[in-house]
Amino acid sequence: MRIKDNCDIGLKTRFGPDWPGKRCGAKTRAGGICPKPAYKDSGRCHNHGGASTGPKTKDGRQRVSEAHLKHGRYTKDKKEARKEGAAIERQLRTRRKLIENELKSAGII
Repeated sequence: MRIKDNCDIGLKTRFGPDWPGKRCGAKTRAGGICPKPAYKDSGRCHNHGGASTGPKTKDGRQRVSEAHLKHGRYTKDKKEARKEGAAIERQLRTRRKLIENELKSAGII
């Protein structure tokens, strides 16, 4: 067993439960929490994307953007169209209620 700076090297318990550093915390395939030490910049370990710096070129960023877009439900255009549709629906609902009230007061309904 080797010791360096008050840390046992080569043991599986090197980053045991009493280790004071920041943990990765990502969800593992087994469903647990990753106990590995995290990078300072990203907060994740090497296995869970901590060393990734992301795409550097414009083409790379475009590919990532296209890969993350499955159906376009959350694009700006679709969100705006849903808001407009909801506003029209609210107006129609209000008008329908007014017509119903007028018909009830006239005794038709």
